[in-house]
Amino acid sequence: MSGGRRRAPRRRARRSGRAGLVAGGLAVAGAVAVAVAVWPDGGGEPAGARAPSAGRSGAVSAASPSPTRNYPLSEAPRTIPAVREHTAARGPGWRPASGARVVVKDDGLADEGKLLAGELKLTYGGRAAAGPGDVELGLDKSKAGPESYTLTVGNGRVTVTGPAEAGVFYGTRTLKQEVHGGGTAPEGVVRDRPAKPVRGFMLDTARKHFTADWIEDRVRELGDLKYNQLGLHFSDDQGFRVQSDTHPEIVSRQHLTKDEVRRIVALAKSRHITVVPEIDSPGHLGAVIAAHPDLQLRNVSGVPVRGAVDISKPGAAKIVDDLLNEYAGLFPGADWHLGGDEYQALTVANPAASFPQLAAAAKDRYGAGAGVTDLTTGWLNDRAGVVKGHGRTARAWNDGFFRSSGVRADAGLRVGYWTGKEIGARQPVEYLSAGRQVVNYNDEYLYYVLGEPQTFVYPTGQRIYEQWTPLVLRGTTPVPAKYDSRILGGSFAVWCDLSNAQTQDQVAAGIRMPLRALTQKLWDSRKPSESWTGFKVLADRLG
Repeated sequence: MSGGRRRAPRRRARRSGRAGLVAGGLAVAGAVAVAVAVWPDGGGEPAGARAPSAGRSGAVSAASPSPTRNYPLSEAPRTIPAVREHTAARGPGWRPASGARVVVKDDGLADEGKLLAGELKLTYGGRAAAGPGDVELGLDKSKAGPESYTLTVGNGRVTVTGPAEAGVFYGTRTLKQEVHGGGTAPEGVVRDRPAKPVRGFMLDTARKHFTADWIEDRVRELGDLKYNQLGLHFSDDQGFRVQSDTHPEIVSRQHLTKDEVRRIVALAKSRHITVVPEIDSPGHLGAVIAAHPDLQLRNVSGVPVRGAVDISKPGAAKIVDDLLNEYAGLFPGADWHLGGDEYQALTVANPAASFPQLAAAAKDRYGAGAGVTDLTTGWLNDRAGVVKGHGRTARAWNDGFFRSSGVRADAGLRVGYWTGKEIGARQPVEYLSAGRQVVNYNDEYLYYVLGEPQTFVYPTGQRIYEQWTPLVLRGTTPVPAKYDSRILGGSFAVWCDLSNAQTQDQVAAGIRMPLRALTQKLWDSRKPSESWTGFKVLADRLG
């Protein structure tokens, strides 16, 4: 899968000042308050707060106007992504102080506690009763989602609770941002949760080698922004970038060692991020073919097809399955990306005539009426079966699903929807109405293709922030809101088609604001109450 190889019928205008199309008809006004001022240390009881307003995007503050001591009513914290609900109170708020600790009520939160203590330069106190100035982390029995949390500031201390460790971790990210640069966490209660369960960033390491240190820096950045998936596309025509013991002959000179991958995976796990590997097949296997030229697909005239293996040959399936089985132990997360896009045998006018060996193999396996699309769908199903055997949930690019195929793609395969430009393009609604779960990779907004080949232009955070929602799966038009629950979330993707167009540092700088804009829209899909200008100022302040 590549951004830059796509042929699009038009040039996309991506001006940063473009008018704000509110996709999906979800524009709802909301108010984000300015962060509370730094107050002197001291006690303060929450006022009798009324319930916060519902149906508003961004932070919502509400409380009784009756005064409590000399403190003004607190204002909602300003964070990225914005908290969804804040109940205000009167009091001094909280900031890290000498002698304060981070303590936990549950041993399973030790990692979260130690991380926060180190970041805020506090002492980690383990399982102990919270005292004045402390931060206490705990699990509750709430029936809210596992990524939800409640953050309470009052009586000179902070409590972060959630039904699972992930939610508590996100609460610590909110607190970290609140006190960044000497700020104060405002008095009151934050109740927060994400709109979407998949909040991802995908990196093409096959065409461009990224160092382990650079990837680890992105993991830390993603964790602080409450992302929960990191995709690694490490196999393609230009390179194979992870050490292999079963097939060392296919590995590029510049690659990640398994120890480096383990380090990345462990760091990601500590930030509640799943690493999603992708070995794209049956196309985009040029690095494998370079070591095994006998597996390359050739047409009826004997002309080789770039990057494509001949799926009528058992050896092609064996080498891919060897790799899938090998890496199952290296990448322990629940998700796996199988690719499946742009198999060149299906881009010709008559696949059966051009590739008679594929047509014959299809008939042998599926009967006289079967064609090349059936064989290709069967290939995808077989690879899905391999990763399913390791307890993984598979996804594939939308152009790996074929309308004309009599063989149906495995019902559990999730769709990574990125384009509508493939031959026989299918509208997103076709997948959604069939009950498929979809992850949004919309190349109109979420593709960062190095060198801007063909019609691609570097996406801007402003355009994502002002125009995109998870319902905008293709182009700029949203699908009906009734399908919202089947759209699991979205992923920003860096593709390295012109690998030398930017350095690692330039990539990091270029994706900085798009990543911040995207996490806001995945955490709360409604129209942000903060203007883009205000959002950018906030991002610059938080670092």
